[in-house]
Amino acid sequence: MPASAMPVSAMPSSAAPRTLIVTGGSKGIGAAIAHAAGAAGYRVALTYKEDAAGAEAVAEAVTTAGGDAFIVKADIAEEADVLALFRTVEARFGPPDVLVNNAGGVGPLGRVEAITARALTDIMAVNVVGSFLCCREAVKRMSTRHGGRGGVIINMSSRAAELGGAGEWVHYAASKGAVDSLTIGLAREVAAEGIRVNAVAPGLIATNLHAAAGAPERLERLGPLIPMQRPGTAGEVADVVMWLASPASAYVTGAIIPVGGGR
Repeated sequence: MPASAMPVSAMPSSAAPRTLIVTGGSKGIGAAIAHAAGAAGYRVALTYKEDAAGAEAVAEAVTTAGGDAFIVKADIAEEADVLALFRTVEARFGPPDVLVNNAGGVGPLGRVEAITARALTDIMAVNVVGSFLCCREAVKRMSTRHGGRGGVIINMSSRAAELGGAGEWVHYAASKGAVDSLTIGLAREVAAEGIRVNAVAPGLIATNLHAAAGAPERLERLGPLIPMQRPGTAGEVADVVMWLASPASAYVTGAIIPVGGGR
């Protein structure tokens, strides 16, 4: 089989430690992914922007459970930080096998007529530009075209990309729509180079994101409106991420998988 056609299932087995990067791993869904990856035998590099204590606690928990993890301070909207992140991971663990583009923001709650250019620029910088930059650096290291051994990229989208976020987060929804386009296009671009690219689209998930955005009642208000009548958990999202990272999904690429309880 030509190297360019190497399936992801031909990547190193679980007997050979693999490396997973999860951006925004200090809390919420990112922390759940870091825990799940450590339990699955990955060497985990997790990033944080401001919450060093949270990131350290996650890495310590992974290590205490028998895994190997370390933290990297990085603002993924900044190219220099992204470059430093990948250099740091390579120096400690070697090139990554899995990248989970989880870091992101929602911006302020509000209608479109209230959005400012600054807020719009900020949300696009982290959710769109940051995801592109991390994908770029991962492809350079994973692609068989560049001498890599293949790999998996998983982008964090949102059900908002399809539902639109009317009245609350149209700006956020638009940024995640761009992530969906990135996922589909990049998946087709590197499919013959040993890299699978997919996205996970969480719906209403019980994390501190809602309170941090100024809507602590949002989970209670919207939970009963979901067909499954409850918010999801960060662990349920992490489970889907880990399936996409595994050889069990070896023929899945360019997919955007909803994790929204039917909404």
